[in-house]
Amino acid sequence: MLYPIKVADIELSKPVTTFTGLNNYMGLQGLVRLHGTPIGYINAPVSNGLVDAETLIKLILEKYPLTIINCLLQNGLASSVKGKELRLEDLFDITPPELAGDMPLITVAVCTRNRTTDLDLCLDALCRLSYPNIELIVVDNAPGDNDTELLVRDKYPSVRYVLEPRPGLDWARNRAAKEASGEIIAYTDDDVIVDSEWVKELAKLFAENSEVMAVTGLVVPYELESRVQVLFEMYGGFGRGFERKWHQTSGNLMPWGLLGTGQFGTGANMAFRRSIFDKVGYFDPALDVGTVTNGGGDLEMFFRVLKEGYMLVYEPRAIVRHRHRRDYNKLREQLTNNSKGLLSYCIRSVGIYPEERNSFIKLWKWWLRNWNLGRLFSNCFRPSGFPNDLLLAEFYGCFSGFKLYKKARQNAIEVAKKFGSASDVEVDHPTHQYIKEDLVKGRKAGTAIRLIDISKPLQSLTDIEEYAKVKIFVNWQGVLIGDVDITNLYTSLSISRIIEAIVRDLGFKLLESSKQLPEDLKRYKTITTLQDHYFSFDETHTESLSSKVIVSVVVATYDRPDDLHRCLKHLVAQETNREVEVIVVDNNPASGLTPPVVAEFKEVVLVNENRKGLSYARNAGINASKGEIIISTDDDVIVPSDWVENLITPFVRADVMVVTGNVLPLELETSSQHFFELYGGLGRGFKKAEYDGKWFESFRRRAVPTWSIGACANAAFRASIFANPEIGMIDETLGAGTPTGCSEDTYLFYKVLKLGYTIIYEPKSYVWHKHRTDLKSLKKQIYNYSKGHVSYHLKTWLSDKDWRGIVRILGEVPKFQIRQLARSLLGRSSYPSSLIWLEIKGYLTGPWAYWRSRRNVKRQGRSTPYKSRMSE
Repeated sequence: MLYPIKVADIELSKPVTTFTGLNNYMGLQGLVRLHGTPIGYINAPVSNGLVDAETLIKLILEKYPLTIINCLLQNGLASSVKGKELRLEDLFDITPPELAGDMPLITVAVCTRNRTTDLDLCLDALCRLSYPNIELIVVDNAPGDNDTELLVRDKYPSVRYVLEPRPGLDWARNRAAKEASGEIIAYTDDDVIVDSEWVKELAKLFAENSEVMAVTGLVVPYELESRVQVLFEMYGGFGRGFERKWHQTSGNLMPWGLLGTGQFGTGANMAFRRSIFDKVGYFDPALDVGTVTNGGGDLEMFFRVLKEGYMLVYEPRAIVRHRHRRDYNKLREQLTNNSKGLLSYCIRSVGIYPEERNSFIKLWKWWLRNWNLGRLFSNCFRPSGFPNDLLLAEFYGCFSGFKLYKKARQNAIEVAKKFGSASDVEVDHPTHQYIKEDLVKGRKAGTAIRLIDISKPLQSLTDIEEYAKVKIFVNWQGVLIGDVDITNLYTSLSISRIIEAIVRDLGFKLLESSKQLPEDLKRYKTITTLQDHYFSFDETHTESLSSKVIVSVVVATYDRPDDLHRCLKHLVAQETNREVEVIVVDNNPASGLTPPVVAEFKEVVLVNENRKGLSYARNAGINASKGEIIISTDDDVIVPSDWVENLITPFVRADVMVVTGNVLPLELETSSQHFFELYGGLGRGFKKAEYDGKWFESFRRRAVPTWSIGACANAAFRASIFANPEIGMIDETLGAGTPTGCSEDTYLFYKVLKLGYTIIYEPKSYVWHKHRTDLKSLKKQIYNYSKGHVSYHLKTWLSDKDWRGIVRILGEVPKFQIRQLARSLLGRSSYPSSLIWLEIKGYLTGPWAYWRSRRNVKRQGRSTPYKSRMSE
């Protein structure tokens, strides 16, 4: 898993600049914005401690061209100034319209308990909000001391301090609603840092849409400095996307898919018209933090707003930044409480709205089956970077919360009695009233038809409240462009909502509509205009790894002095200005064949390893090395003079842990050498490729094809991975010289990718490999490859609980071998059937070979764990 990750904003209305000083970060997560409007995230690798502007622009334009264009179009349609045509090049400098008319008074409430350090950061950001008509309240919920009161009084005199002695977050929320002077009440948490435009965006939405009663906003991570914080984002975080969403229901029953109200937002970023509490009641004090339910108060309120027929909107422009937990146990507790809170909200809602019972049962079943059991099963079948114990913690909450609401309800009643009869907030809720839209007098079942000329200043549609749907025909100066359908459910439509629907449905068609260009041509022209505007770099630059980085090249050999001599001759002739250490590991010191060869090269280090096996030999070389980058190659290869520099260049990126290169045949003089190339050879093509955690996760039911990445005959490793306890040394049960025969490199790649790191295949760094010249040696090699492939999958199954390998060796491999054999026997392949029979034999003996290899390692012992020279 990659961490820490630098979190930053990238504003496209300003020149995109290079981010520097990122030496301690694995990557950068940028929140891309255009005139403040969030577009989405981009994730960029850190190279040499920076992420350059060119890389950022490329990533943004590759991922979000249509989103940016739509955002520009929305700003253009909302502008009161219109040209003869709607042209993209005229829209880049147009900003979203400011709030027109009176600015409603908004009360911002922060409910807190004994967290003054977090609260200090929160209040500092709140006091810098750009909105002028605001009231700030801190509700101190059953504090253990007076630290919060002192902080507010001494440092934030503009903030009103309110003490709420009744313990529980929803008691505090209700107290804030009673204390508030504003017609809008915005809630956030004490571990949040709000965006400077947060309240302004909330105010705009409420002011322009009188029917909206509740708004939630985008929650992004404030930092991703620890593994736990990254895990929470992997889990889903608090974000709910970058598209504004309008939610409203009609009729008695809600669709069960909407009952999972966590999809609408979270209590860390929510706002309500104060009048809604008189209509649907206040927050239930038997729910959420500070009670035995530990959650669900915000979810239950979202449900009640929708259930009673009112509108809730998710507005991603209203942004807050949340400081995720850093402690693993706290995260596990949080996930358990998520399930407890959801279940408690469901039980509470069924008691008040019994007609929704079956729908809530469906929701709970879906939550249990798809969200919990589905992910647990998937994680057991194919391991991922998200730990099973966190999934189990959430699964536990699905059952442990059945009796919690009843207990919490009784506790809330006792609290109310202890502190008086709750004159300001009643524990009981108002009797609910259903809004049966189809029975309301004066409402029509048809669809309203309206014509809008977008070349003129737009107006909201207020004469459609007797209709549930509207069809809008859109034209520009008399030229019809298209039509859009909006479900308004008997409410008026604001300008922003109309524009949003028009841009969503018509997009490119809005641009230069009078020219009637073919859609493909218009699309191409628009994308080109976008690229020309943002991408103004004259030339690309190639980054190089610092010359201070030491490289160690490890060559394992077993009695091949002629091949070794030729290999070393080219290794010591590398063209580089850095220190390159060459280590030869003699895997058969008793023969005495290797030392005389090494003695001819004074700068080459000789290491002995008596235990037979290529993995033992390579591990011995790794332990003897001093380089930050360790390169592995074989004694039967020849390397070009620029090999080292080409192979290590990708390590400028902090997330890259392994680089592999191409392996080309040195000669094809014999039939066995030709057959080996027909078998597949060692080369992996001439196109650069990148493999990472997302690639690893993308194989849902198939084994991850790490054998397609490359081989240790031409591979470089960041030395620190061998010190990582979740990766460690090369596995000695696999590899040449052991009963399994190969696949030690494949398993090393597997472990690196499993943790989310990146492997790059760089074909520019190639070596020439001398294939086996005689058929006997080739047969042994192919037999070993087949045994090793099976052994590798057994290893991932037994050690990593990855069942996908079993699926491969029981299904995919035998099917492939049978097809190959049939092709050969029918004369459709020049690859000999005798070699295919050897592959089948190796496949069948693979489990026996792996068992023998494990016994050998148990007898001989593991390699000494690697200790990085950087820590000495």
